[in-house]
Amino acid sequence: MDQIKIGKFIAEMRKQKGLTQRQLAETLLISDKTVSKWETGRGLPEVSLMMPLCEILDINVNELLSGERLAEEAYKQKAEENMMNLVKEAQESKKKIILSAMVAVLSLVAAVPLILISGLIELAVWTRILLNGIALTVIAAGIIIACILDRDAGAYECPHCHSRFVPEMGEYIMGAHTLTKRKLRCPSCGKKSYCQKRLTK
Repeated sequence: MDQIKIGKFIAEMRKQKGLTQRQLAETLLISDKTVSKWETGRGLPEVSLMMPLCEILDINVNELLSGERLAEEAYKQKAEENMMNLVKEAQESKKKIILSAMVAVLSLVAAVPLILISGLIELAVWTRILLNGIALTVIAAGIIIACILDRDAGAYECPHCHSRFVPEMGEYIMGAHTLTKRKLRCPSCGKKSYCQKRLTK
């Protein structure tokens, strides 16, 4: 899906209705920053907000996801394209998450024998330092690659304003987390909380 095109379409439909970003946001019980984020193509409306947004703008979900008004004959084709795009995005996110886990495991599998060899076999000090250095480099590289893949797989959803976002790498790494949630600051509403990982942006 073309987020820039969708954002411009939302802005155009909002203006046609004579609404400001703030008025639209208040009607949807979200921040005007969230509406601005949609309109500049930096995010898409949360699924739970799509129907209310479409009702306010007098469009349908298919038109929203297409970023344009649709003629009757193009409606079915666009609906199928939009559905396939969502499925494809979710599948790509799953692949990135699986690849992230595999990279982390493989880096540990590669590094542990080096650490064991340096600790269990009689070696010169410089050799021991070299083996441990290589092991730590492999672990660090694996963690960095795994973090990049996982961060870019889908997005995080704020429990307060329901906007979805991809956090900055520093915040992502430092955020306390469980398997499916990470403590992050939402760029739309500014609240810091445990945000749910979602497969689609």
